[in-house]
Amino acid sequence: MASQQGIKQRIKSVTNTRQITKAMQLVAASKLRRAQEAALGPKAYIVAAQELLSSLASSPEAQYHPLFQQRKTKKALTIVITSDRGLAGAYNSNVNRLLMKHTVELSVPHHIICIGRYAAMHVARVIDLNELAAYNIDGHDADSAIAQPTLKEAIDLYTNGDVDVVNLIYTKFISTVVQQPVIEQLLPVVSTATAQQGRTYEPEPEQLLDFAITRLLEAQILQAILESRASEHAARMMAMKNATDNAEELIDDLTLAYNNARQAAITQELAEITAGAEAVST
Repeated sequence: MASQQGIKQRIKSVTNTRQITKAMQLVAASKLRRAQEAALGPKAYIVAAQELLSSLASSPEAQYHPLFQQRKTKKALTIVITSDRGLAGAYNSNVNRLLMKHTVELSVPHHIICIGRYAAMHVARVIDLNELAAYNIDGHDADSAIAQPTLKEAIDLYTNGDVDVVNLIYTKFISTVVQQPVIEQLLPVVSTATAQQGRTYEPEPEQLLDFAITRLLEAQILQAILESRASEHAARMMAMKNATDNAEELIDDLTLAYNNARQAAITQELAEITAGAEAVST
């Protein structure tokens, strides 16, 4: 009987857990739809902005602009984006693992700007990393409250010579089931193979550089934040779905164990009754 009671309590506990994980899965799915629309909406603009930056970097005027100057990397700044909350599978740990790999490979003094509480908590435990600023990714306007001050600090550090390269680590949203942590270089701006040569600019490139580069880099950081948010909700939805499925399997196993224990108890009681009846009759 004690065994049956214990199994029954476990079934009740796992059932309550399944209800919680199912509710969290539905909430994450609802948030994912909005975050996915926000991340994929400006995608074409971001691609065009990156092409424009690459094209400007290949222009003769760019060699005199401070944000296009290539320097030997002696000090680095990395902007890392995670989430403020857990229960998202390996989402946060994958980003933090990529950050550690990146800092080890560069092997230079490293400054960090954290976007997301899990990034800040991780960096605080690493002695070799210098955290300059930390922002919560939830509850703020991603444009004015996060992207703009982050970019301003990065540009100030780069132009003052305090850092020689600025990188961005975030989770790229590919699909609901696939999210990939990536590293992108923000500064110095480099020309890529896809940059179109021989473009005609209105106004001239030297006027475009100061006017456009800040806005385009800010859009790149904002897009990384939006994709990170979508990736977080997708990862949490899948993690809660797996937890719900595991809870259902566990409930089935516990129900089978409960029925077996109950059947064994009934069989034992019948055997005792039969043995008692035989003893009385003799």
